[in-house]
Amino acid sequence: MSGSGGRADPAYLLDSSGPAAPPRDNGELVFAAPWESRAFGLALALNEAGLIDWEDFRRALIREIGDWEAAHPSGEGWSYYECWLGALERTASARGLVDPRALAGRAALLAARPAGHDHERHGHDGHDGHDGHDGHEHDMHNESPHHP
Repeated sequence: MSGSGGRADPAYLLDSSGPAAPPRDNGELVFAAPWESRAFGLALALNEAGLIDWEDFRRALIREIGDWEAAHPSGEGWSYYECWLGALERTASARGLVDPRALAGRAALLAARPAGHDHERHGHDGHDGHDGHDGHEHDMHNESPHHP
């Protein structure tokens, strides 16, 4: 389970089974919204850079999933990547990579934006050629209600 440098190998988490295995369809990872793949990639990048320990993150993810399941026995509203993001936030905060108060403030700011506008508004007055074909994405559905 350990990779080089004593860190856990992220391939373990990416297995098709286990308590923290991500959603898959025909063996391929499944992301319902752009923010999910961003959160996924960020966790992998932070681990690869040695900024978070994969096993710490994995345990936080399992704990986050368990807490969610205990609070939502019906399973209604389930989102694996909401739990993933919660675990990433906790792990990054514990390592001092982010200030939890600043993170909460930024999440609130992003949550206040219209769905699909997860970037700063520069010249978006409707007359700037902003037709969705200018190099940045506008996914108008499945945005997390409180996470980027």
